[in-house]
Amino acid sequence: MQFLGIDLGSSSVKLSVFDGIKGKTVASTFYPKQEMTIHSPLTGYAEQSPNEWWDNIKTGMKELSGQVRLSDISAIGISYQMHGLVVVDRDRNVLRPSIIWCDSRAVEIGDRAYHGLGQDYCDRHLLNSPGNFTASKLKWVQENEPEIFGKIHKIMLPGDYVAMKLTGEICTTESGLSEGIFWDFEEGQMSGKLLDHFGIPPGLIPDVVPTFGNQGEVTKEIAGELGLKPGIPVAYRAGDQPNNAFSLGVLEPGEFAATAGTSGVVYGVSDQNISDKEFRVNTFLHVNNTGDQKRNGVLLCINGTGILFSWIRKLLSFSQSTVPYEAMNQKAKDIPIGSDGVQVFPFGNGAERILKNRNFRSNILGIDFNQHSDGHLIRASKEGIVFALNYGFKALKELGLDARLVKAGKSNLFLSTLFLEAFVNTTNSPVELYQTDGGEGAARGAAVGCGFYNSTHEAFDTLECLTRTDPTEMIRTRYEESYLQWEENLRHYYDI
Repeated sequence: MQFLGIDLGSSSVKLSVFDGIKGKTVASTFYPKQEMTIHSPLTGYAEQSPNEWWDNIKTGMKELSGQVRLSDISAIGISYQMHGLVVVDRDRNVLRPSIIWCDSRAVEIGDRAYHGLGQDYCDRHLLNSPGNFTASKLKWVQENEPEIFGKIHKIMLPGDYVAMKLTGEICTTESGLSEGIFWDFEEGQMSGKLLDHFGIPPGLIPDVVPTFGNQGEVTKEIAGELGLKPGIPVAYRAGDQPNNAFSLGVLEPGEFAATAGTSGVVYGVSDQNISDKEFRVNTFLHVNNTGDQKRNGVLLCINGTGILFSWIRKLLSFSQSTVPYEAMNQKAKDIPIGSDGVQVFPFGNGAERILKNRNFRSNILGIDFNQHSDGHLIRASKEGIVFALNYGFKALKELGLDARLVKAGKSNLFLSTLFLEAFVNTTNSPVELYQTDGGEGAARGAAVGCGFYNSTHEAFDTLECLTRTDPTEMIRTRYEESYLQWEENLRHYYDI
C-alpha cells in the first residue's frame, strides 16, 4: 500500500511516496529545481499562477515515475501554502493569479473589518483580525476588480485548487475555512456575520469535506496524464503548517512543531480557543479537531526566514556561480555569537503578524566595512531569524503556551547546526529533529484518510527521532545577551 503526498509550497512542489507496509518514504522529488517566482507588481503584493503550480506537479510526477510505479498508489494527500486565494469561473478556469499568503494588500481591509465587526466580537469568535488572510483578499478583489469578482463561481485555497485539478470536485475543509478567517470558533460553523460584513455571497464558498476521508476521486483523464490509477481518492488535505505539525506527530495539547522554510513558524496545539488581543499570533483548527475533541493550532509566523537566506545567497552569487548553502554555513561558523555587532531584522516579506500586522521592511544594522565580512552577514541573518521567532515566543508564553519541547523536520534552515544551536539556546527549548517533511506528512494523512491506519497516532508508530539538542547554559547566556541587544534595537527602530 503506497500513498502519494503533494506538498505545494511557494518555493516548489514536493512529492513523496510513502509505503504503509514499510512505514517509510520510498520515493520523493521536488520541482522546480530553482525556486518558483513570487510576482510582486506593487509593493506588498505577492502572486503566483495556479496553472504554473499544476504544471510543476505534472513535471514532478514524471520525475517520480522514474523511482516508483505510480499505478501502485492507493490514495493522495495534499498539503499547501496557507491563506492563498484562487478564484475560478463555472468552467473551472482560473480568473486571476493567486494572491498568496505573504501578500499584504488587504491588511487595511482586514483592519477595517476588525473594528467594524467589533474587537470583542472578533476576539471571542477567534476571527483573528481578518488581516491579510483569504477573506480580506477576496474583499479586495470585489472592491478593485469588480469584473473579475462578478465572474467568480467558487473561491478556493491553493490545496483546494490542486484537489479540483485531480478530481474535478470543488470543496474545502473546516480547517481551511479557519485559515481563511471564514470560521466562527464559538459557533462552530462558517461565519455568516463576516460574510455579511464583507458582502460576500455564501455561494462562493465551496462545500466542506472532512480533513481525513474521501474528498473526491482522480478522474480517468487526469489519471492517464499522471500515470495514476483512475478512481483513487484524495483522502487528506491541510494547510502547510497544520500538516507540518501532523507530519511530526504533533497532535495533542502542549505539543509544538517548528519549520523554517520560506517563512518560519512555531505551531502549538491547544484544547482552548486562544485569542491574542494584539493579534501577533493566530488560531486555526488543527487537522484532528472534531466536534467531540477540540484541537486548535496556535501559529506564530515570521514571513522572511528562508527567503532572507535565499536573498543573501543571491547577493553572494553576483560574480560567480550560485553559492551552495553549505558554503554559506561554513563562512558563518567561525563568526562569534552576536556577529560582532551586526544585526539583521528579517521583516522584508510582507506585513508581519508579530509586529501587529505592519509592513516595516528589513533592516541591517552595525556593519563596519573594515571589520565585517560576508560571514558576519550570514550569521547575523540566521540569528535575526531566530531572534524574531523568540520575540514571538514571548507572545505565546503570555497566552499560556510554553514550548518545553519543539519538534522539527531535518530540512531547510534546520539542516544548519548554527541555526539549530541559535534556536535552541535563544528560545531555551530543546529541539528534536525527524527525517520527515510536508510531502511525507500528506502521504501519511492519505493513509489515515483511506482507512489504512485506524488512527492518526497509529500513523506515526514508525516515526523515529534522529537527534535531540538541549540548551547549554554558557551558550544560552551569550545568546540571551545578543537577543536583548537585538530586541532593544527592534523597539527603537520599529517603534514597537
